[in-house]
Amino acid sequence: MLEKEKKAEIVERFGGKDKDTGSVEVQVALLTEQINRLTVHMKEHKHDYSSSRGLMKMVGRRRKLLAYLRNKDVNRYRDLVKALGLRK
Repeated sequence: MLEKEKKAEIVERFGGKDKDTGSVEVQVALLTEQINRLTVHMKEHKHDYSSSRGLMKMVGRRRKLLAYLRNKDVNRYRDLVKALGLRK
């Protein structure tokens, strides 16, 4: 779980409005933050299989959201990927 301050910071940075948590950009940014945190956890706890499953579900959800955004608006997709540093 993300702290309220961190979540509010991400929503403010990627969202259009103050409480815009439903936009694709905000959802992907929040998922990316959670994935990064859980990846650090998984490096230390390799046999935590329930967290591993949750991580895979989050990665899949982020993939689907990014594919939706890529099909909807390529420029927004490219800006988001660049801002989050996802693709190399």
